[in-house]
Amino acid sequence: MTRPMMIPSIDIAALFDPAASLAREAADRAIAAAASESGFMLVTGLAAHIPIAPAQLQKLKRAFALTEQQRRPLLRQKFRPENQNIYRGWFPLQNGFETYKEGIDMGPDVAYGDAVIDNTDPLREATPLPPESDLPGWRADAGAYYRGMEQVGGVLMRAIARGLGLDDGIFDAAFKGGISTFRLIRYPVRSDASYGNLQRDRLTVTHDGRTGYFLGTPHVDSGFVTLLAQDGVEGLQARHRDGGWIDVPPTDNSLVVNFGKLLERWTGGRIKATEHRVIGWGQERYSIPFFYEPRVDAVISPLPLADMQAFTPFLYGDYLWQSTTKFVEFAGLEHRRPPRGLSAAQ
Repeated sequence: MTRPMMIPSIDIAALFDPAASLAREAADRAIAAAASESGFMLVTGLAAHIPIAPAQLQKLKRAFALTEQQRRPLLRQKFRPENQNIYRGWFPLQNGFETYKEGIDMGPDVAYGDAVIDNTDPLREATPLPPESDLPGWRADAGAYYRGMEQVGGVLMRAIARGLGLDDGIFDAAFKGGISTFRLIRYPVRSDASYGNLQRDRLTVTHDGRTGYFLGTPHVDSGFVTLLAQDGVEGLQARHRDGGWIDVPPTDNSLVVNFGKLLERWTGGRIKATEHRVIGWGQERYSIPFFYEPRVDAVISPLPLADMQAFTPFLYGDYLWQSTTKFVEFAGLEHRRPPRGLSAAQ
């Protein structure tokens, strides 16, 4: 039996108009259904100034043309001890792990400059960026992309609130001054060396009669919502409700949207954080996720929803650091940011 399509495609053009309309109500209903059922959706109808056309994404991918010497100042401290950046910056390929990728994590300063930096907190540190002479125009392109994804995240956030029957501004304060992460990722074809001491059969995947290999092992995202631009190369898969996996199509001029564990917890399980993975089929793949995130000192407390199970309020920054340091590129950094506690927000 053919598994029914899990990933709905939703036109969100009406969300960019602040006025209520029948089209906006229809989009809200479709988003609420996707959020509560599949946890994944494909969104189209983005505002014209949102830079997600293939040619615009290609400009961002120029970062991977940097030489090893040019990347060295961008590396996180974990990979180059003399560098100061702990959370932001470049992470290189690492052999011997189930996940195999390289890329760069950027914070809000890529769009808003030094005013949003606080180097006393790794989550708000400066992002090391390539100089203009190495990649002319790249910083401007990255800043425009960051601001565009923030706008998409904002309209989706308000649609989610309306879908829950809440005031559509209920999340606004938490996201003012947020620390969203813009990530560029390259998944190369796995080399023999990439397996290290791992047995290959642990990383071999058979799906719909094809045999591939893990590039990203099954996981759920930790935050609020993830906006993902793909480069036309397949590989992303989402967990279906029947326990199997289905492909998430790499469609041009659209974004894949999935919801994180924070939003699932914040909404008492009404919104689903869906497990997903990345499979390699022998072709290099790029992806550009944007993790839409609140402020570090945003207090996460139960929403005013019927039958909402109580939980102890916590700071987003504390939650994020605890969650992030479970991933391979951040492992071993747990001690670098002790929990701040609610008193830090009072």
